[in-house]
Amino acid sequence: MKKLYIIFLKFFLIVVFIHLNAKSDEKIKVGLIVPLSGEYSYIGKSIIKSTRMALNKINDDRISLIPRDTKANPIDTLRVSKELQNSGVKIIIGPVFNESNKYLDELNDLTFLSFTNKIRNNPSNIISGGVNAISQVNTIKKYLNENNLKNTIFLIPETDYKKEIEEAIKKSNLLLKEKFIYSKDPTLLTKQIEDLTRYQQRKQNLEDEIKRIEKSNSFNKNKKIDALKKKDTLGFINFDSVIIADFSESLKSVATSLLYTDVSSKRIKYITLNQWFDESLLKETSLHPIYFPSINRENFKIFQDEYFNNFKKIPNQISFLSYDLVGLVYYLLINNDFKTDENLFFKKNKFKGKIGIFEINRKTITHQLNFYSIEEKNFKEIF
Repeated sequence: MKKLYIIFLKFFLIVVFIHLNAKSDEKIKVGLIVPLSGEYSYIGKSIIKSTRMALNKINDDRISLIPRDTKANPIDTLRVSKELQNSGVKIIIGPVFNESNKYLDELNDLTFLSFTNKIRNNPSNIISGGVNAISQVNTIKKYLNENNLKNTIFLIPETDYKKEIEEAIKKSNLLLKEKFIYSKDPTLLTKQIEDLTRYQQRKQNLEDEIKRIEKSNSFNKNKKIDALKKKDTLGFINFDSVIIADFSESLKSVATSLLYTDVSSKRIKYITLNQWFDESLLKETSLHPIYFPSINRENFKIFQDEYFNNFKKIPNQISFLSYDLVGLVYYLLINNDFKTDENLFFKKNKFKGKIGIFEINRKTITHQLNFYSIEEKNFKEIF
């Protein structure tokens, strides 16, 4: 009986050893689909370099990346994704552009970590990994609450991105005084902002007040009139903050229109979306201060320096995200016993990346972002 027990114990230990050894040697192949040829090849090549940096940092042979060229079109994206699926891949990082997601719902057994920040109408197997509108609006909401700003106007351009913003407002339960859709046509924009801010009425108020004092016997009336003539308008602005969902020159046009209507950033808070630290905004001192949610600036600078030291080139913003997506996949695999099952992106989890904190829940990613201001020709972290 004792010999039988010893034989059984040895057999059990051998089975356990074989199982553990097999588990330690288990390898996960992750696809990476990006444009490596054509107009947008510079983006794909930067992503390749960035993901290589991430893999070197992880330094674990159990995970490998298999890159494929999408040529930035949906048909080639589908084709290379099928090839990866046939080679045993279950997780794919990419594609870069939202349009390339078009046919990927045909591949239900694959999970795609897309670089897009769009969250509407994606196939069920697409997880948006970009800094989406919900993450940004949630961060703005935190700032509004902390500063007791309760009369906010949200300015949204008439573009395809409009519905993304509207859905983010709804899902974040952001309370607004008004939501205003404006035209991207600069010939229409100024008139729309004038109407929104009651500019003509406030301008008329000023003229009427000057005339009233001129006709009065008011003490020091000349002094009062001189003071009024230095103003552009007279009257109450019925909002304390404005969120402008725009970027680059379009953002500057909207902010300048507000300034023209005598609604400056000194009177109300100018808030916008993630600007990726656009340094051209530092020169727009008449618009300062202006506030925005964003990725972690310090980590972004460290990444840029490390990337430049390795490759002697400046990385694009998407490559910064790709670095984190590799880390995210590895982190989730570690926490799921290196299994690529349905729980990988379904269970509630958090991952601290370079961008900030990724929150994963039911195949949805949101980000905990930082909040910055632009003032005195500098970026300043608020939280």
